[in-house]
Amino acid sequence: MLLQRSAHFDPQRDVGPWLSEQAALRGDAEADILGSNLETLRTVNVERNGNIIYTWKGNQAHTCIGLYEPSSQKNQHLYTFEKDLHMISCSVNSEKTLLAVSFLQSTTEERANLLFPPVSKCLTLLIEIHPVNNVKVLKAVDSWIRVQFVYPVADTFASPASYLLLISEDKYIEKIDIKVVREGDSVMIENASQLSRQRIVDDIFWAQWDMLEQTLFYIASKESRDTLYCIQFYPDKNFKLILETPLDINLDDIGLKSVNLDFNCSQDQEMISKPLNIQVFTSETGCLCICCNLVPASPEEVTYSVSFLHKGYSKIYTITLERGDSSEVKDLTFLNLDYYVAVYLPGHFLHLLNTRHPDLMCYNFFLTGGNAKINSLHTNALLSPLKSMVLDRGTGSIFTIAINRQALLQFLWNSKSDNDRLAALHCLLLHIGSTKELETQIIQWIIENAATCFTFDPIQELLIASLYWRMCLKDSKLDSVLPYTPLLYWNEDIPGIVCRTHIISLPVLKVQKCKGFWEKLGSSLECSRCFDPHMCFNSKLLRLERDKLLSDERTEERTIYTESMLENAKKVFSSLNKWNTEENMVPLFQEEDYQQRLLTGLMVAQLKDHLTRHLQHVGKKQIDQIAVDYVSKSLDLICLIMENVWKKYGLGPWIFSCRQEGRLDEMVVFCIMCQILQATSGMCMPLPPGFHTLHIALGIRCLPLHALLHYIDHGVLHLTEKCVMKLLKELDNTEKNEKLKLSILIRLPEAIGRKVSQLWNHPVSTNSIARNYVKLLLEKLSNKQYSMLVMESLSPQIEFLPLNYLVNMLAEVESQGWMTSVAQENMNARCVEELALKHTTLLLGL
Repeated sequence: MLLQRSAHFDPQRDVGPWLSEQAALRGDAEADILGSNLETLRTVNVERNGNIIYTWKGNQAHTCIGLYEPSSQKNQHLYTFEKDLHMISCSVNSEKTLLAVSFLQSTTEERANLLFPPVSKCLTLLIEIHPVNNVKVLKAVDSWIRVQFVYPVADTFASPASYLLLISEDKYIEKIDIKVVREGDSVMIENASQLSRQRIVDDIFWAQWDMLEQTLFYIASKESRDTLYCIQFYPDKNFKLILETPLDINLDDIGLKSVNLDFNCSQDQEMISKPLNIQVFTSETGCLCICCNLVPASPEEVTYSVSFLHKGYSKIYTITLERGDSSEVKDLTFLNLDYYVAVYLPGHFLHLLNTRHPDLMCYNFFLTGGNAKINSLHTNALLSPLKSMVLDRGTGSIFTIAINRQALLQFLWNSKSDNDRLAALHCLLLHIGSTKELETQIIQWIIENAATCFTFDPIQELLIASLYWRMCLKDSKLDSVLPYTPLLYWNEDIPGIVCRTHIISLPVLKVQKCKGFWEKLGSSLECSRCFDPHMCFNSKLLRLERDKLLSDERTEERTIYTESMLENAKKVFSSLNKWNTEENMVPLFQEEDYQQRLLTGLMVAQLKDHLTRHLQHVGKKQIDQIAVDYVSKSLDLICLIMENVWKKYGLGPWIFSCRQEGRLDEMVVFCIMCQILQATSGMCMPLPPGFHTLHIALGIRCLPLHALLHYIDHGVLHLTEKCVMKLLKELDNTEKNEKLKLSILIRLPEAIGRKVSQLWNHPVSTNSIARNYVKLLLEKLSNKQYSMLVMESLSPQIEFLPLNYLVNMLAEVESQGWMTSVAQENMNARCVEELALKHTTLLLGL
């Protein structure tokens, strides 16, 4: 199972022993107060600090209230009612001095038997519990009341007052300010008869309390349109309306529905309203989502919507159930897993919807069967009071829900569809975290499965996602300017699921200069409003600039800009982790690759320009370091891939020899290096120096000549000076080797050809030297403004006038001593004349 459940609070484990111990210590006389009937134990609230409030029935049907602190694993008895009460809601302030409770005064059966039933069904009390003292009646009404103390967002803030919210099913919310006075160890309510009350909002029909953020979301009608509002409570600033946004779904006025304020599973049937299954979820990264269960078009379908308010669009999902028994289908359960929203229909499906990157469906999990289970949670009585936590209201147990890393890796290995694979890769690299250990495990999967991925490149996914994770850990502002995926779009269908996307209005933040979640949400909204497809760094401009610079290199034009690119590359290589593989197994960084150095420096420069353009608040020095780190880490990842490939196929401390034929393992490594080259070329990313030499060395050993030349001609293999020099030195001039050398030499770039041609004692090599000699002379002549000589000194045997002119010019140049710089080539004008004459007669057929 992909989701792992672990018990955070288990009444049997965490409360049972304490109840038994207290009952034994106090004796039978007190057993009814601290009874041990665990079957009646129910969880009624979870406060912001994690404290859990629960109730249980004593031996004489007394209703007891207790508190469990997970941090200390201790229990505390708060209060006891000498009646069997149906508890609706309960909350304790952060100092644990005041207790607010709301309960039904009697059950339906009891009211039917009473001669004089109570005037009101629901009673709301405020109780002093430190020590147990006065009781204040806050409400005595027929409608249900939920109570909730407001906790300071900053735990260090000490307030002399407590703030209590009353949420009424009469569709209003009220705040009560409670001031206390201390007398020794006692805490008492100050002026209890005249508590300050303030009506916060009226005419609402849905409310949700966000325990961690201390915010109250509610839905009310505004100008005939349902609108979502949010109020932020402050310890020292009272409260403020902080968010307003119209909803893209029409909701009927069906009576108040409260979320995270109602922990009861079995309610009085007279008080139950028609269900409105809608929830708001926030995340630490500034994501804000609304989930709503919609009415499906047919009984065989389930329809729900998720509005990604921070992105400005909503998605409506329609799922065709594998089993058409609609009698089993109940309301969906929405769970907040922070990075994901879980949509759970036990026995049918589990969907994990990516809240941070919701635009591409391939980064969502759509699970059925065994993967769509959360251990033994098969009930619809689930609640998500805190992030990544689930309350089973039937048992009172609270569980933490997390994605199991090992199960996710196994899911990746077992998946056959590209959608499942992409979802798993994204979750592993960007949610669980791209550590070196995890990257190594993913690389092992890539080595085995890259060839079976048809709609995406897993190597590209690894590189981009890992870089995004590593860089955004340092600065969260980079998440909008660095790509998290190489995919531009995804249009593959997922069987059984139809998704429709709608553009919605972005929320309006009513308060400026917010902190915490609201600051991150504001940043996300600003990015959505100013969305520009060019905000994320891409390789188009980089590719154009690279081609231009390489063109300059062919003409040997050295510019200041080119030199600055090479300086950037030096910074990258100096900051690159010293890649000391075991016994130097992978022979990288053994040479200077001019083209890769140029591309490395160019990528740094392009990144600097991109970041400066979009992150104007970041200083130049920091931007320079970010750009160098990004490119350095990309090279580091490629080295990590190569190391794992080398280990898997046991190549050991590999030494390139042209005389030996390659093994089967070397051929497999060659193919994987082709995949790495294809992935990086597609994104115009640099490779570590030495990669091309290693690649073509494997190609020479493993490929037949025609295949080798085909790979070179199509740009898969790149000829390097080091490889060609080794080839010319090691191989003798047999017919087979001569054919290989000739084929390689005629394909060499001119800059490399000038250096290596003299190593081979062969007419073709001599011809190459002569060509280079003439070119160098002509360049020098153009600089010296050499005046051409007359033809009087030409040999009478040569009748090809252009050749006569060339030989005359060369002889004059040589006589002036201009060729000392090329004396090592053992070439003179007469030799050039003979070679030129020979080739001329062959061309003319003489």
